[in-house]
Amino acid sequence: MPSIKYNLLILLSVLITVSSQSAENVIAKIAEASGISYCANTNTLIVVNDEGTYYEIDTKGKILKKIKLKNYDLEGVVCEEKKILFVREDKGLFWLDRKTGKKKKIALDTSYKGKKYKLFDKEAGIEGIAKIGNIVYLSKQSKKKKHSFIAVFRLKPYPAKMIDIIKLDIPDIAGLTYHDKALYMVSDKKDLLIKYDLDKKKVIEKIKLKKGAWEGIAFDDKGHVYLADDNGRVLKYKIKSLGL
Repeated sequence: MPSIKYNLLILLSVLITVSSQSAENVIAKIAEASGISYCANTNTLIVVNDEGTYYEIDTKGKILKKIKLKNYDLEGVVCEEKKILFVREDKGLFWLDRKTGKKKKIALDTSYKGKKYKLFDKEAGIEGIAKIGNIVYLSKQSKKKKHSFIAVFRLKPYPAKMIDIIKLDIPDIAGLTYHDKALYMVSDKKDLLIKYDLDKKKVIEKIKLKKGAWEGIAFDDKGHVYLADDNGRVLKYKIKSLGL
């Protein structure tokens, strides 16, 4: 029968292996990382945090830019060729010109089917954003399933108008992105990565993540997925390694 000392050595070896594998996925340490987006034209990533700073990093995690905007609670971001779209949890959306740094606020009509929705709130506001052409998806944070949903907006003509609501029965959708005809999201409370089929209008996959404060998700065009952890990490995985 193996000795207790032998068993402890085996257990320690396993823990060290798991720890090292996890560490290998961390490409950057960014305090309170709360959203992430891939910039296809520059092959870089934009990472935002709760203190109003955004970082541009390369796909290996090297910080290329660190820009403090204001004391904004930034929770989501979409990077495009010329502009970056940011979401403030308690205030709304705004564009930032990547070249000039000029900002422009986006007016939103939050009424839908005769009801006015309070989307932006300091304690339970918008936590994630995805964009497809002229359509924007905003995930409303709530620890309770029945109060968690995704608001769908048509951006133009202004003011942006709410055109649909996606109810998912999943609490705390804190990160959101669009990739390959589907919405992908992460649940901070449940440590889940969720795939939502826009054509079928239903969740088609749920993947359990390791324990973390997951608040952002992005895909590059080279087969990788990136996760932003509010505990201060940006992680990179091969898509297939997560079972997607």
